[in-house]
Amino acid sequence: MALKIRLARGGAKKRPYYRIVIADVRSPRDGRFIEKVGSYNPMLPKDHAERIVLNQERIQYWIGHGAKPTDRVLRFLDAAGMLKREARNNPKKAEPGQKAKERAEAKQQAAEDAAAAAAEETAAE
Repeated sequence: MALKIRLARGGAKKRPYYRIVIADVRSPRDGRFIEKVGSYNPMLPKDHAERIVLNQERIQYWIGHGAKPTDRVLRFLDAAGMLKREARNNPKKAEPGQKAKERAEAKQQAAEDAAAAAAEETAAE
């Protein structure tokens, strides 16, 4: 049985509250879980002590039994000093797409043509 340490959403509409749970990977996000090991309340300020609550002993137990945290939970565990999360690098993220490159080239070409036409007019006078 493959296990995940993940977030299960609760709370009201536009007022999210998450439980950090141990669940089978096949169960639904808010469905059946094995054990609740913490909570996350994004409505609280970032420096509030109860924004992220973790039961570190139980999390270590489940990690020892093969549970894998999701990326968001791994961020919480890294901030708590329990696990290490490697920084990700995507150098192509800020690069514009193909159509944006084509539009930029067309705009640059139009600007060059307009400058050349203006230079010809001044030379003709």
